Amino acid sequence: MIEKSAPGTKSASLGYHPRVGDVNEDAIRNAHQRGDLEAAVRLGLELYQVEVYSFLCARLRSEADAHEVFSQLTEDVVRGIAKFAWRASFRTWLYTLARNAAVRFETTRAQHARRHDPISQVSEPVVVERSRTRPYMRTDVKDRFAALRETLSPEEQSLLVLRVDRALSWDDVARIMYDGDDDNEEELKRHTTNLRQRFRQLKLRLEEWAKNEGLGD
Repeated sequence: MIEKSAPGTKSASLGYHPRVGDVNEDAIRNAHQRGDLEAAVRLGLELYQVEVYSFLCARLRSEADAHEVFSQLTEDVVRGIAKFAWRASFRTWLYTLARNAAVRFETTRAQHARRHDPISQVSEPVVVERSRTRPYMRTDVKDRFAALRETLSPEEQSLLVLRVDRALSWDDVARIMYDGDDDNEEELKRHTTNLRQRFRQLKLRLEEWAKNEGLGD
């Protein structure tokens, strides 16, 4: 039986974990190749569950939501492990499933909100409010860097965590954040180029925000 409970503690999960270097996935691969799929799933989750759960907390900004999505992720891993073809590492595949599960959760939540919110509250006033009341303007200086990251979109959060906090290669980041067929290498290359450009723009925005807030060098 695969354990579905989310790992970690509140203090650890809501922050950004340090970079995790390359690890040996031979045990996972060996279990997979000999057909012991339950062992492959167990070993993979034991190895990466804390950092992936932290990634979900950062993207969803809610430990309760991350717990729910992590449970769905576990089910996705169990269902998909037999067809996992090792075109990328298990770690990259796990992050891909985690992002996909988060996107499904966000889409469902947004659809539910649109069905229940008054028409007057659904549209541009939300955008206007975000532009007028920025979270980092209401915090102490010591908290502003964290607050700046809170202003990012879920996809920007994911890009920053995967590239900066997890130090994943651009190839891995592209596979994780690509919604098309990852067998199409030309499309994947174009997606990688677009992500690099988005990342550069994101860095410039964060640097400008930090400078305006007096948080730069």
